[in-house]
Parts: sequence; C-alpha cells; structure tokens
Amino acid sequence: MGNNQARAAVEAVWRSESARIVGALARYTGDFPLAEDLAQEAVAEALVSWAVNGVPTEPVGWLLTAGRRRAIDAFRRRAAGDGKLALLANGLTEEDPTMDALFNPVAVDDDVLALIFISCHPVLSKESRIALTLRVVGGLGTDEIAKAFLVPVATIQARITRAKKTLAAAHIPFEVPEASELPSRLGSVLQVLYLIFTEGSFASGGEAWMRTDLANEGIRLARVLVRLVPQPEAFSLLALMELTAARFPARLDSAGHPVLLEDQDRRRWDQSAIRRGRAALTTALAAGRGLGAYGLQASIAECHAIARTTGDTDWPRIVILYEALGRLAPSPIVELNRAVAVAMASGPAAGLELVDQLEGSGALNGSHLVPAIRGELLTRLGRREEAKKALLAALDKCSNAAERFALERKIGDLERG
Repeated sequence: MGNNQARAAVEAVWRSESARIVGALARYTGDFPLAEDLAQEAVAEALVSWAVNGVPTEPVGWLLTAGRRRAIDAFRRRAAGDGKLALLANGLTEEDPTMDALFNPVAVDDDVLALIFISCHPVLSKESRIALTLRVVGGLGTDEIAKAFLVPVATIQARITRAKKTLAAAHIPFEVPEASELPSRLGSVLQVLYLIFTEGSFASGGEAWMRTDLANEGIRLARVLVRLVPQPEAFSLLALMELTAARFPARLDSAGHPVLLEDQDRRRWDQSAIRRGRAALTTALAAGRGLGAYGLQASIAECHAIARTTGDTDWPRIVILYEALGRLAPSPIVELNRAVAVAMASGPAAGLELVDQLEGSGALNGSHLVPAIRGELLTRLGRREEAKKALLAALDKCSNAAERFALERKIGDLERG
C-alpha cells in the first residue's frame, strides 16, 4: 500500500472513530489531554505501519493498542521520580487483561458523551471549544477546521493546545456530568454545536456563502447527542438544524450565487430532512416543558418548511414566535429577523420602521445585515435612491464574496431601473 492510500485509510478511520478512540484512551488513562496526544501518536504510527503492512482487519483496535502501548511508556516516564507510580507502571504489560476494557463496547457511549462534555466545557473559550470538539469528537483535521473558519492552521493548533492545557490545569475529570449538573453543562454543548452549524449555514467570510460540510458535521454531532442525552432542548436543536438544512439544495443557483427564500424552488427542498426535523420538534414538544430558544427557532423554520410558497407562509405566527424568542433570548439579530417577518405580515413600511429603530440603536453597526435588509425594504417601497445608498453601505461592510455578488446584483438592478 502506498503512502497516499495509507493516509486516506487512516483519515477515514479517524474521521469516523476519533471520539471512540480518544474516549477509550481517556477512560484508561484518566487524563484527557494525554489521551488526545496518545491518539495522535498512534495515528502517526499508523501512517508509517499501514503504508508497509496494509490496513489491519480491525483498524480501531490497532489504533487503541498503539495508544495503549504509548500510554504505558508515558506512565513509566512519569514514574521516574515516584516510587508508587513506578511499581504500578512496571506492572503494566501489553498482555494485561485489564486493558481489554479499552475494547469494551458497553462503555463506548459513555466515553463519547464524556468526550463531548469535556470538549465543550465552560472553562474553555468559545473558540477553543469549537476547535477541540471538531478535532476530537468530529475527527476533522486541523487543516479542515482552519479552512472552515478562515484562520491559519497554526491558530487552530494553538487553540487546541491551549484548550488541553486549560483542562489539565483546571483538573477537569473525564466523566459524564452528574444529573444535577446536566442542564447547565448541556447548554454549553448545544451552543458549540449550534455555532458549528451556523458557520456552515451562513459563512462569515470567504468565497462560499455556505459550507455544507461543516453544517453537516454539526448535524451529525447533534444526532449523536440526542441519542446519548435525549433532552427536549437537544431535540429542539436537532430539529432546527434539520429544517434549516432542508433548504440547502435550493439556496444556491447553478453558478453558486445565493437565492433568496422567496425565489427558491421549493421542490428542491429535502423532504426527508423536513420530516426528520418535524419529528425531532414533536419529540421536544412531547416533554411538556415548553419550547426553549432552539425550539422556537425550529418552530419558525417549520413554518417555512411546510409552506408551499412565500405567500402561503404563516407570517403572523412567525412574528409571534420571534417576539417570544426576543423575550427568552434577546439579541439584535432576533429583532432584525422579527422586522423582516413584520414586513412580510404587515407590509414593508411596518418592517422598515423596526429596522430604522434597530439601526438607530447602533447594536449592529459593524454588520452588513441592517443596511442590506433596509435596502430591500426601501426597494419594495419604491424609494430607489435611498435603497441604493443602503445597499452600497451593506456592500462596504460585507466580507463574504457570494453575498457581495448578490448585493452588487441588486444595486445593478436599481441602476438599470
């Protein structure tokens, strides 16, 4: 087997099984940062060995065994100045039957769940949580993560290294949180998965308007989470992701340019994703606890998903849902989206009044979204010169190439009358 084939095989195994591998090694060593290092060393060893000897029959078992050997070496190095640890380390061998626990399928779910919670631990910065989760739970390479977030590879590597040091310094145990801690800790996990999905759905910069591979990774991780922690808000987040992703096939034209919701060919929407999203939302509602922020957003997405046309959409219900969301999780973006819904329900003048209030508050001064939406509403009101000025202001603030193209096209339409 050549080096390229070996690399492809190793990357495929790591992508699908990284959480299982790191989790098992963390359970064995009791040290998450060490376990992640051991897993990376095992991967490096596999790149050499598999190129010569071929892919083993049980590649996950091979990587776990390699990591186990390196764990023993690490214990022995650490034991140099510790008599008790030296006795323990000297008693470890590759044939030690207690190490079969690494391959215990019963413990896999707990390992993965513990890995998710430690990767998303609140002691870490938001950026570190995202990078660490994508790396050790999602199995993405540092180059893939860097490309997705438009930062240098060295920056992602530094975030992951800093995250592991922070966890070690804080002595964060590798374990599933107690039931009493679960609600507060789950919120951090959901936030990380939501941020991953959102960056994939609406890329903040670069050439592409969407990065569906990143969004799909967020969905995959959310599916894992609801299987392990079947809580209403986890199902709500999954519902939001599925219902939003259902529109992906129609959001770009053949040239890769953005297509507005009202112009999308709804026949291209993924009906399977819509069914999955609605089922997840039904599960969340069945708990009888009321909808949280993700559930309200999922309900809004459902209104779009079941409407045959933009005109058929239940815009008054969407306005009410945004009002509820604004009370539960107030933010300028929520208010901006509410303004758009009001414009659709009550006319562009009513929506423009809310947008002008938001612009006057200065809450989104650095964003292109307010002038872009303002320009759209002014266009619908026939105030062409004001609309053009607003769209030019939006263009000046926009860093995404695909969105810039859409804005330039709108400006050109206004100039051509």
